[in-house]
Amino acid sequence: MTTSGSPTGEQYELVSGTLRARVTEVGATLRTLTTGDAEVIDGFGVDEWAAAGRGQVLAPWPNRLDEGRYTFDGREGQAPLDEPGLRNAIHGLVRWAPWTVASRSEDAVTLGYTSYPQPAYPWTLALRVEYRLDPEGLAVTTAATNRSDTVAPFGLGFHPYLAAGGELVDGSTLTNPARVRLTTDERGLPTGAVRVGGSEYDFTSPRRIGAMRLDTAYTDLARGDDGHATVQLEGADGRRSAVWMDEAFRHVMVFTGDTVEPASRRRRGIAIEPMTCPPNALATGTDLVRLEPGSTWRATWGIQA
Repeated sequence: MTTSGSPTGEQYELVSGTLRARVTEVGATLRTLTTGDAEVIDGFGVDEWAAAGRGQVLAPWPNRLDEGRYTFDGREGQAPLDEPGLRNAIHGLVRWAPWTVASRSEDAVTLGYTSYPQPAYPWTLALRVEYRLDPEGLAVTTAATNRSDTVAPFGLGFHPYLAAGGELVDGSTLTNPARVRLTTDERGLPTGAVRVGGSEYDFTSPRRIGAMRLDTAYTDLARGDDGHATVQLEGADGRRSAVWMDEAFRHVMVFTGDTVEPASRRRRGIAIEPMTCPPNALATGTDLVRLEPGSTWRATWGIQA
């Protein structure tokens, strides 16, 4: 742990063999992940903040929410429009908040945060996120507990960028087991769903990204015998990394970083974002978790290095 005065607060370093990760106090954010001298994720510096969602926890909803407005079981929510140009609230309420350490070891850290009732989300939600390294990679387990006396809606996502080996993602090969993509309007809100087979959005077999621009939500994920869906990136240098997710994550967002700032960071990594629900889920109800009072829900995803 360091106390460097970083804009992301305390820095927690994890080590397992040649793997190293750094997780920050602000947002319980995954700032770096390396194996030896190679970057596994396209993270950010200790003197930077987590621009473009890099490594952030997205709760109690991931992605965009139309006008920041929704109604759930007769209770209304109104979130700040932090994507004002598109009139959306985006990526939840916890990514800029300081989290507290619940447990700590050489290869793991668990951070906790409690969101208390507010206009954006009128429930009490206790979150814990554990980051754990082993020789094969990183596993991230989330526990969400409803401390209110009524059912709470909940969605979760994460925003890591897999690194493209120091090059643009154009030369990388992507494998994505999703068989359906969501169509969206000009504000990034879902309008429908179409099967990807045979289209330019089909990466169910390994395919070079090339000039393809992706800011695309996918679903209907093919899974292995362990129930995991895995999205893999192979850089032009032949190095491979992957994001895997358990069955709680029914959706994945793939973003080639074409609009990130500064422009020099564009297409240097590809965001592979596990999501339990699609964009605008608080408004539509699609795949929302209904957390009963006092109940705890868990999910795990990870990165193979």
